[in-house]
Amino acid sequence: MCTKKRCGSTTQGLDHKHNPSSSCCATKKIMSIKPLTAQEDCCSVDSGGSSACCVEEETGESDPKTVKATPFVFSKSWIVSGMDCPSCAKKIEKAVSAIPEVEEVRVLFATEKLIVSTNSDKALSQVTEKVKESGFTLRASNSKSTEEEPSFIKKNINFLLLLTLLVISLVIKQTNAGLGELAFTVSAIFGLFPISYKAYRLARNGSPFSIETLMSVAAIGAIYLGETVEAAMVILLFMLGEQLEAYASSRARSGVQALMALVPEQATLIQSDGTRSVVDASELVEGDIIEVAPGSRLPADGLLTSDYADIDESALTGESVPVSKSMGAKLMAGTVVSDRVITFRVTSKQGENAIDRILHLIEEAESRKAPLERFLDKFSRWYTPVMMLFALLVIVTPPLLFSGQWDTWIYRGLTLLLIACPCALVISTPAAITSGLAAAAKHGALIKGGAALEQLGRVTVVAFDKTGTLTKGKPELTDIIVSDETLVDSESTLLELAASVEVGSSHPLAKAVVIRAEQQGIVVTEAEQRQALVGRGVSGVYKQQLISILAPKHSDVELEWSQSQQVKELESQGKTVVVVTADQRLVGILAWRDELREDAAIAVEQLKQLGVRSVMLTGDNERAAKAIAKEIGIEYRAELLPIDKVKAIESESQTNEVAMVGDGINDAPAMKSALIGIAMGGGSDVALETADAALTHNRVAELPTMIALSRSTLGIIRQNITIALGLKAVFLVTTLFGFTGLWVAVLADSGATALVTLNALRLLRFKKQQQGEDPIQSEALSSHS
Repeated sequence: MCTKKRCGSTTQGLDHKHNPSSSCCATKKIMSIKPLTAQEDCCSVDSGGSSACCVEEETGESDPKTVKATPFVFSKSWIVSGMDCPSCAKKIEKAVSAIPEVEEVRVLFATEKLIVSTNSDKALSQVTEKVKESGFTLRASNSKSTEEEPSFIKKNINFLLLLTLLVISLVIKQTNAGLGELAFTVSAIFGLFPISYKAYRLARNGSPFSIETLMSVAAIGAIYLGETVEAAMVILLFMLGEQLEAYASSRARSGVQALMALVPEQATLIQSDGTRSVVDASELVEGDIIEVAPGSRLPADGLLTSDYADIDESALTGESVPVSKSMGAKLMAGTVVSDRVITFRVTSKQGENAIDRILHLIEEAESRKAPLERFLDKFSRWYTPVMMLFALLVIVTPPLLFSGQWDTWIYRGLTLLLIACPCALVISTPAAITSGLAAAAKHGALIKGGAALEQLGRVTVVAFDKTGTLTKGKPELTDIIVSDETLVDSESTLLELAASVEVGSSHPLAKAVVIRAEQQGIVVTEAEQRQALVGRGVSGVYKQQLISILAPKHSDVELEWSQSQQVKELESQGKTVVVVTADQRLVGILAWRDELREDAAIAVEQLKQLGVRSVMLTGDNERAAKAIAKEIGIEYRAELLPIDKVKAIESESQTNEVAMVGDGINDAPAMKSALIGIAMGGGSDVALETADAALTHNRVAELPTMIALSRSTLGIIRQNITIALGLKAVFLVTTLFGFTGLWVAVLADSGATALVTLNALRLLRFKKQQQGEDPIQSEALSSHS
């Protein structure tokens, strides 16, 4: 969403933020410019789902007529059909990026989305043509698919026809060997044609070393050598491998697709005159009143306008039972109304509801590759050409230098080409990363990319903020102690004095005082001359008395020994304590307790089982911090300012890999200083923006699961690379010695690709320890206990 004032653009699937240094919405200084109307906004959105942002230049003159706008940049997104694996996404990126007018291109395999930024309208049609030439189809991201899911026969028509031809050829060969050989040749050419045509299109669009190219060369060579049966079988096995790979990839995407399906396509809109009409959910705007029936999902975020309702939030928060909501409560898109017909007011813009935000984070995560994944991408760029050169040397060297037979070494060189195909190696990491990210989202954690997922597995120390992270962040007034009954005759009177000064404040402690006063039926009257005493407390004049609420160490009133002991006792219980004075005379003591999250102790214990040390960093006083730390068995450092938290992280990072978990603006610097920052889902926007991961369910008990999942993901990546390279090494040797034929090479390549993909899919079965044993989870836990 473009955050520039008066700019209302939403860019489908793209985090569109006003950034003066970027190509989109870049704005230089303007001396004078006429006021913009609604139609002349900085960022406009066309009906096709594309957004355009103007770039305004300084002319150095004050006359508005002299201000010129340079060509604007379009950002448009499409849904891509036909992608079977992450390598397909790379092929599309390479093809589209070759268009001169294209500024940026991103293909997001998980959500099947293509995002293009360009400075030319003409480029949009070129994008469609390039993608079509590469063998894929596009449709607008904001349009519904009108195509029916193809049947099994239609989807696999080439494979089934080739299989039929091979059976017929085999029958013919039993009766007539020569005619049968011709039938196998026809079958091989039939199967080879679509593969070679796709290889040609990919080569034209910048991907000359694709698996289709290697297959075509190998199959043509086999036909030339007269190995027509083997050529046909190679093509059949290749097609089968492609189908298996497509199935495995669709399973990997199933979690994201299920998330997208949570938002209904239609909604019941209540008009201003009370009439109801069914409209598309995409047409809803802020302020619309929507009616939802029991058992139906919410089409947008909103505020409940009915008296109360029970909402099933299990799809988003993991809560096993419906959550009771009262009027004015926030509701999330995709959740289910459990018990009654409700109405709510829409508060989210298009593309910005709870589901959209999660999808956006997943898209953002996919674009942030792990270091290992980036290395494999670079490795594969030169690996295939080098292996093709090696295969050529295998073909020509023995016949030229050692009198080898040309047919024999051509055959072995072609086999080597297929074995050298990098598909299994290239997909080994992204398949595991995608599955790991999907599994993390399922367990209430959004991890912003493979890099963050990889870093999370290396963490040895977790630093927690206290308030709002280990605690609920909702302090309750627990103690009201009257110190001078000659001035204040009861707890109600003391509460009345304190509430008069605190009313209107947004501070959680102040709100707790006012809420308690209202619960006791006290009419709260705002004090006069209210002012905040920076770093000390707050004061005001109420009933001609100067009422002050101060931290004990900042109080102008000297406490008696018994009063000091009371303060120390309350603080030792982990409570926040203030003293209340009237005309500089102590009249009472108030204490709050921010209750620990129920899962805080569980999280610390599970982290310990994983070999991860926990430490609490808090700005609270020493005694309160000690009480909290003792209760959950965690190390602590108290009375820290934000800069002190940063120093603590930097000091710890000298010998350990540190993750910082927080929820507030003051935690953002420390989160940025750590190896990885993790935000609570209910925390501040700044913390969520700074963090590399977020606990969407707002439960710290999900953190050990995240770390165990990350370690399992890294383990599976290592397994996949071992499988991919190991099989290649084995078959490389067997091929050079003549033990491996073409069909075995294809089986090895397709089999290895399917094997590493299916191995990566094991991560989708990842379960939390308390939900039952899982071999992946158990391995991760036991190896670090």
